[in-house]
Parts: sequence; structure tokens; C-alpha cells
Amino acid sequence: MISAEVGNSTPVGLIGVGLMGEVYARRLLAAGLNVIGYDVDADKNARLEELGARAGSLADIARDCGPIVLAVFNTDQVEDVVERSLIPAASGKIVLCTSTCDPDRIAALGARVADRLRFLEVPVSGTSEQVRQGDGVGLIGGDARIAAAAAPALDALFPKRFRIGKIGDGGRAKLAINLILGLNRLALAEGLVFASRLGLDPAAFLNVARASAAASQVMDTKGPKMVAGNFVPEGRVRQTLKDTQLMLDQARKADQQLPLLEIHADVLQACLRHGEGEQDNSIVIEEIRRRKLAS
Repeated sequence: MISAEVGNSTPVGLIGVGLMGEVYARRLLAAGLNVIGYDVDADKNARLEELGARAGSLADIARDCGPIVLAVFNTDQVEDVVERSLIPAASGKIVLCTSTCDPDRIAALGARVADRLRFLEVPVSGTSEQVRQGDGVGLIGGDARIAAAAAPALDALFPKRFRIGKIGDGGRAKLAINLILGLNRLALAEGLVFASRLGLDPAAFLNVARASAAASQVMDTKGPKMVAGNFVPEGRVRQTLKDTQLMLDQARKADQQLPLLEIHADVLQACLRHGEGEQDNSIVIEEIRRRKLAS
């Protein structure tokens, strides 16, 4: 039997307190686990303290915590934190990388640190709101024994989770899922705009669509935001574009064209040009509205 690494007295480390990181802190605290967190943004550290966690330094987390949850923006930041801050001071500890990263680089990182850290990738499928409600799905890449040792933290974060395979495979599954998700979101935006242009009431149409053969979970999570024009972020445009670019890069390596994803990337880039990068990714509906036939 493999014993769990974390108990109520051992703090869980949290590096990165953005939309998802704050949700992680809430879920860990609600599960009765102590949390020490760090973000480069001082306001986010203050927010952690308000939630009941302790804000500390990277050195504090490396020294005092286990496991350590990474919720930073991209692969560059994961590599930097792991190699500069964790390898020197957190030898033997479990590191759970929940960021959506380049799968090949994460696999290489896992191999580089295998003799120093117990590294596991656990990207999550779901918006920050879905994760807050316990509906996020953890996609584990790495050693099942490490996942068992980190079970208390993983239970708190991702009651639903699957072990996909080796390190890198969790990220590969996440990118493929997000490809489908993003296209569903874009199709919903286009359908709502189309219905509106034809004179239908968008809210009433959404209710009908939810009961139709076209129904999808996206209609529940993003449809009301699109209809209301409420783009308070649960998943930001710039993050979605970052993930989309990772998908296209992986597709190039596999010699696979993804024509629909290329359109999605173009729409997201247009949103960025309109200053919408920090808004919820449901704001793609605004770009669809902007795309009219030339008169």
C-alpha cells in the first residue's frame, strides 16, 4: 500500500493564483487542507490570505509543502519554476503540473527531473466555474503510484479524473478535448448570431437548441454568457489562443491539417486585436457578429 504524501497538517503548495489557481485554493481549503500559495502578482497573494490560505515565497513552498500544484500560464513558466525553484529545494516531493503545456516539452521535463522530483502532469478539462463545482476532469499523465500518493490533493481538486498514460499524454488528451470544445463554442456563437440575424430571439432559440439534437454542454456553460453579453472570464481568450497554437503546433508535427481549428485561431486572434484577450472566450460571438459580407 502506498501512503499518501499529504495530510491535514502538511500544507499543499500552490504556484500561480489566476482564475484556476484561486479555484484550486478554494477547493483545497474546503477539503480541510492547509495551503501555502505564491503568485508574482501581490494582489493575488493578498486574495489568497483573504480566502484563508497563507501567501509565501517559492522557497517557502519548496521547503514546506507537499504536494506542490503548478497553475502557471504556459510551458516556459512551468520549466522555469521547476528547474530554478523546485529542483534545488524540493527534492523527492510530488509536483502536480495542472497547466496546459506543450506535451513534448513536459515529457522531456519529466524525464529530466525524474531523479529529483515525483512529477505528474494533471491538466484539467473544464472552465474555472466547472472546476469550482467539482465538475472539472483531471487528465493524468505519469506514474500511477505518484497519483496514489497525491490522492488527498487530487480528490479535492479533481473528483473526476482519468490516468491517460505517460507524462505528456495528459496534455495530448487535453489539447484534443479542447479542440472539440473550442469548435463547439465557435459553432454555438455562429448559430446564435445566425438565428438572431434571421429575426429569432436568441434566448428563446438557445432554449430550443438545448432540447434539440444539436445540444452540447457548451450550450449550458457558454450559451447564457453569449446571450447576455456577460464576458466575465471563466476561461480567457488569450489562454484559449495559447492552447490553440499548441494544438496547431502538435498537428504540424503529426503532418495533420486542422482546417476548422485554423478558423478558430483566426477568430481568437481577431478578438485579441479588438482588445478582448482578457475576456471570457465566449466573446468569440462578438467577432462572429463583426464578420459581415462586404457591401
